Amino acid sequence: MRFTPAAIGAALILASLSTATSGQVAPIVISPISLALMAEGERLQKTGDLTGAAEFYESSLAADPRNSTAYVALGQIAQARGLTGSAIRHYREALALNPDNLDALAGEGSALAQKGAVDRARDTLARLTSACRTQCPQIARLQTAIAAGPTPSVVAARTVQAPPIPGQVPPPPKPQ
Repeated sequence: MRFTPAAIGAALILASLSTATSGQVAPIVISPISLALMAEGERLQKTGDLTGAAEFYESSLAADPRNSTAYVALGQIAQARGLTGSAIRHYREALALNPDNLDALAGEGSALAQKGAVDRARDTLARLTSACRTQCPQIARLQTAIAAGPTPSVVAARTVQAPPIPGQVPPPPKPQ
């Protein structure tokens, strides 16, 4: 009984120390192999080899899945190919790893604007503006993408007749 208050006090001190140290976030260190693969992907992307670059970025993510820059690069490649849904998914993967990634925010907003979700792109612009303390180039790029609006898609409709089934008499033509 004599030691109960001292034990409770010691327990509270230890609990508060462990809570204070667990609140600190260690910096993310990306694997050197992942960084090397990503550098090769960047080189190929600059030369225009998007397929080769995408393969190196995916290999970079296989080496270290915490590499948010590789997700952003895959999003840029998907967007360049016109695959806005895939681009949005890659940008969101990057944002899950680093919510303040300005390139991922700008890329996601741009892809949303291309897809036609202009209101959601404006919401992303607001997030980007609050995340960026000064005037960032990503804000101007996203504003331009929102102003451009959705990418027009060409849809051509035509009537296709099914091929005749062997042994079946085709119907008579319809009068026009």
